[in-house]
Amino acid sequence: MIASAKQMNVPLLDLKQQNETLRPEIEAALGRVLDTNAFILGGEVADLEKELAAYCSTNHAIGCASGSDALLLAMMALGVATGNEVITTPYSFFATVSAITRLGARPVFVDIEPDTFNFDVEAVADQITERTKAVQPVHLFGQCVEMGRLKEICDRANVPIVEDAAQAIGSEFAGQRAGSMGAVGCFSFYPSKNLGGMGDGGVMTTNNDSLAARLRALRVHGTSERYHHKWVGLNSRLDGFQGAVLRVKLPHLDGWTRQRQTNAELYRTLFSDVDLEEVISLPVERAGRRHIYNQFVIRVKERRDVLRTFLTEQGIGTDVYYPIPLHLQECFEYLGYRAGEFPESERASRESLALPIFPELKPEQQEYVVAKIAEFFGR
Repeated sequence: MIASAKQMNVPLLDLKQQNETLRPEIEAALGRVLDTNAFILGGEVADLEKELAAYCSTNHAIGCASGSDALLLAMMALGVATGNEVITTPYSFFATVSAITRLGARPVFVDIEPDTFNFDVEAVADQITERTKAVQPVHLFGQCVEMGRLKEICDRANVPIVEDAAQAIGSEFAGQRAGSMGAVGCFSFYPSKNLGGMGDGGVMTTNNDSLAARLRALRVHGTSERYHHKWVGLNSRLDGFQGAVLRVKLPHLDGWTRQRQTNAELYRTLFSDVDLEEVISLPVERAGRRHIYNQFVIRVKERRDVLRTFLTEQGIGTDVYYPIPLHLQECFEYLGYRAGEFPESERASRESLALPIFPELKPEQQEYVVAKIAEFFGR
């Protein structure tokens, strides 16, 4: 490992390199939208939906305004409402649970696995009741939940699965793509995602024709025929400009994913050269899964926040996903959960630290990151 004395700048994410490389294609794609004036949905979005359905191995892909809306629309399409329960994880982005509570339903949490950060599938069966309307696994940081066992549990109880795959486009469990294994898969095109737009955007995937029709209607105020409203839906349509940008980027996605995987392997090699096992744990990639590394999240067992401050001073970008688990958020106090109920989620909030993993990251930057972490711990 090269431990450079010269300070480097290693951002957590650098979108400029990717977007500058694709600038001519993106500008041409935006020009096509300007030529047609199809700014809301339109041909670019329709073509993107076909391409995404093929990529995710589903019959349908339905674009919407954001990943958060994708989750909300999926819950609406399944009839989640007041008095229902949805089983999910307390260790995720806020939208995972807000999609449930906005409809008056109650999130029922199960704790996470300490190695994958995904929820403990075996704990789900004990939480299913007659009030359970859906189960919502989150494929966190780019690795799928144990979907084989989860499907067995949910099929036996006749409860649909909504896959929160916001961070997991292209990830796989036993050869099956994220978003293809539940009733609905929900994805985000927030710029930091592996397939990121130039603004907000999302998509829902499904193999169910009637569910797809309902999702398409719900994203446009609940109508499939203009001014005839079967349901009360949302105004949640994907913009033509975003559709055009995402169509330019989609053919590059697998290449970017391979580079993220290469970067993850280099981190493992570099960390193996330093004696940090007592204080640092690396991400675990389970057998039979395709991990796409939307984030490379390590566990820092002591002085996590002090380390983060030190790395910032050294020019290294990091982030904490997530500093407060959802059951302890102020706005969810009414649910009645208390500290200590989900110890693994709470421990992850104290220990997790995301390191740079974006495709354009250079090996010397990764060497610098690991060298500075080793320096902090006196190795």
